[in-house]
Amino acid sequence: MDSSSQKADIMVQISAGIIRWRFVIILIFLSAAVYCGLSLGKVRVNSDLTAFLSNETETRRGLTIMEENFVTFASEDIMVANVTYEMAESLAQQIREIVHVFSVSFDASPSHYSSASALLTVAYDCPDNTEEVREAKEQIRELLAPYDTYIYSMNMDNYSAQLASEMGGVIAIAAVVIVIILLFTSRSYFEVVIFFIVFVFAALLNMGTNFWLGEISTITHSIAIILQLALAIDYAIIFSHRYQDECLKVPSEREALTEALSKSIIEISSSSLTTISGLVALMLMQFRLGYDLGLVLSKGIVCSLITVFFLMPGPIMLFPGAIRRTGHKTLIPDITPWGKFLMRTKYVFVLLFLLLIPVAVFCSRHVTYAFNDHSVSELVYSESRAAMHKIENTFARSTSVVLLLPHENLEAEKAVYGEVKKLPEVKSVTALAGIQVGEEHVLTDLFTSRKFAELLEITQEESNLLFAAYGVHKEQYQAIFGTAEAYQVPLVDMFLYLFDLIDRGIVNLSEEQLKTVSDLRPQLDFALSQLRGETYNRIVVSADVPVEGEESIALVEDLRSIAEQYYPRGSVLVVGDITSARDLRSSYTGDSTLISLLTITFVFIILLFTFKTIVGSAILVFVIQGSIWINFTFPYLLHSVPSFVTNMIVSAIQMGATVDYAIVLMNRYLGLKSSLPRKEAMALAVNQSFATVLTSGSIMTIAGFLIGLRVSDVYVSHIGLAVGRGAFTSVILVLTVLPQLLVLMDKAIEKTSFRFSLVEAKE
Repeated sequence: MDSSSQKADIMVQISAGIIRWRFVIILIFLSAAVYCGLSLGKVRVNSDLTAFLSNETETRRGLTIMEENFVTFASEDIMVANVTYEMAESLAQQIREIVHVFSVSFDASPSHYSSASALLTVAYDCPDNTEEVREAKEQIRELLAPYDTYIYSMNMDNYSAQLASEMGGVIAIAAVVIVIILLFTSRSYFEVVIFFIVFVFAALLNMGTNFWLGEISTITHSIAIILQLALAIDYAIIFSHRYQDECLKVPSEREALTEALSKSIIEISSSSLTTISGLVALMLMQFRLGYDLGLVLSKGIVCSLITVFFLMPGPIMLFPGAIRRTGHKTLIPDITPWGKFLMRTKYVFVLLFLLLIPVAVFCSRHVTYAFNDHSVSELVYSESRAAMHKIENTFARSTSVVLLLPHENLEAEKAVYGEVKKLPEVKSVTALAGIQVGEEHVLTDLFTSRKFAELLEITQEESNLLFAAYGVHKEQYQAIFGTAEAYQVPLVDMFLYLFDLIDRGIVNLSEEQLKTVSDLRPQLDFALSQLRGETYNRIVVSADVPVEGEESIALVEDLRSIAEQYYPRGSVLVVGDITSARDLRSSYTGDSTLISLLTITFVFIILLFTFKTIVGSAILVFVIQGSIWINFTFPYLLHSVPSFVTNMIVSAIQMGATVDYAIVLMNRYLGLKSSLPRKEAMALAVNQSFATVLTSGSIMTIAGFLIGLRVSDVYVSHIGLAVGRGAFTSVILVLTVLPQLLVLMDKAIEKTSFRFSLVEAKE
């Protein structure tokens, strides 16, 4: 018995076993579905793209330090249009009086009042998404309801809820459209029901097991389910159609199903390899979003394969009569005349393609990509982003940058603060050194016992005792044994020590003194939680520069240069949208080329083993790569600015997934060519592959376009649009250029064909 017969027998035995144990398997899948359903709420989703930067980047290191050292309180920008300055000032004062509003920044400067519009920057005294902040925001919105108001805030919970709602709508519409497509292209109406049973289980298994990964990105969480559907629905279609073909040959439905499953396992597994290879290439990106998306989608493909192979035979065996009774003639038109037209016109489409490719390469390589969400072109406007643009177009732009400084040297921090304020691009600077106490002092000033006594209006003896106790607490004994008058303590540290003693009941102040301290305490607590950590202090700089560009990078280097005059080189970190955009750009430069090369290499190797022809494999890769270049010509021609992640993610998905369309055509052509002339074989191959290409391609196209045109998240929408556009482009090329190119290069394909066997043939 040869190796192919042995392999076939093994697959038949496995298939028979799956069918025999179908009820047990169904029970296992139901249990797994319950487990995964209960696990959906455990999946942690991160909406911050910078979280997926390499740990070696300055931005990631800085953000980690800030997460460990500081509390970030809620804030938002509120623009009130068509108001006088006096009206805006009154509104600002009313907002200040709302509980949990810490401050409202508003003045007569162009940064806050311009063109009869007011910009109120509201800071709260609690982190975002707390009940206190939600109530305060609700009161503000009720107050501003009669006015023309635009509110922009980075509320991740609201963002996630809106994205989930939009994707829910997309999935609902996509489900209806896909049902229509499947009814149109199916052979039995009931098989569509089975398809959706299979897909629901596959999607649930993939989504429910995401919590094993610890954390996934919002982008992955949003688009994984619909991309899984688009990428893997044809596995169920292939199996179902194979079963119906076998039913015509074998009288027993059980035997037909066994034979169909044994053949489908190999066929579908081979088909999935190109898709998985593109996703694996994504996982090798330096920017960990690629790993995140590639892993989840690869897992989704595996879940789909397992569900088709193990679960799908059960419903088919349970409802064979329903499949037969709802059978119908195919509604797919016969496009053999189109195939003949392609053969009559010889190489017209090939010539057009070859002329178009240099233009497409040029355009695709000159697309402007954004490395910050503020710079991405909107496809669908959200209320929040509309408010953001309204504010940016009315008032001077403002970009925040954070300087992280080792916290022990407050004098150096004060010097840095002073120099940073002098930079021409800087609008405002928030730091401990800028928070005033009284009219003449700031929190970083060094105070002697005498100066502190004058500030708080306590006796010199009381101040001396306080300073001496502080010295003992800090193991600094100069206040007791040295020159007490020369002993200096930063004002912020002295206040903190005093508050601690008051809380413990060790120090009692007069009512007037206590009022002075109590009035200062909320401001001090707020400042310390925002600006002082255990290992680092931070200075927040607001500057009139764009997020991306040479001007922005120059500001970052100026800030670093100033800080490193007072701190050891390498101990200072500069963090913000500017640095994250810079780090993302840096990772993209290497990742983009790497992903393209790896995807092409992986797919080419798989095609080489599949078809055993070098030229034939190269042609398939070339046509699909051409569709990728054409796909990314559109942003250039439309002057659209997509996110950089769009290029890397969609290129890998498009190459890995849509090359399947080319594989279907190639398989049909090679099979028919053995018994028919080349042109006749290709005309028939185009017709025979049309149903599969149309079904899979239209599902991916529609799913992508729905995401692109209905989701307001700029990352998700651009990825969706490019996926849909790429699938459509690939379908067009496979049904026009590829047939002519394969016939044109037929002799070269044959000459570069080879045979190999893992087992030597015996005489």
